[in-house]
Amino acid sequence: MTVKTLERQDIVDFLYTEAKILDEWRLLDWAALFTDDGTYVVPPIGEPEAIPTKSLYYIHDNRSRLQERAERLLKKEAHVEYPHSTTTRNYHNILVSDIESDVITVECNFTTHRTKREVVDTFIGKIKYEIVRENDRLAIQRKKVVLNLDSLRPHGKISLIL
Repeated sequence: MTVKTLERQDIVDFLYTEAKILDEWRLLDWAALFTDDGTYVVPPIGEPEAIPTKSLYYIHDNRSRLQERAERLLKKEAHVEYPHSTTTRNYHNILVSDIESDVITVECNFTTHRTKREVVDTFIGKIKYEIVRENDRLAIQRKKVVLNLDSLRPHGKISLIL
């Protein structure tokens, strides 16, 4: 069996697929993009290198917690996201490093526009991924979202997956 050589465009397409899955609210499919030891983290604004045991992260999920988050957001009982927001995600300035290694590092800027109840929120920042090849597919081992905002206005919360 020949293993396909990965190219930069394969990684970019993978990120665009993740964005499409999230915009379509296919959150269980999104969770399935992660490895069994995958993590999804959003550190506090202004503290991208904060230590999780000493700082309050907006999100600090291991694989089982991100699965639970996806399941919970799909329920009608998740009032803050029911009916679901409409979102549009854009990933840009995508830099792919270490494509030949076991762990591929990807950094990009992102913009997520969210509309709900006639209000538009915009989240901007940087995402750092660690992507691996697992069972002949790409998988996210780590996703770290660093928000480039002064604050979360007006309600100070993140109710969707960035």
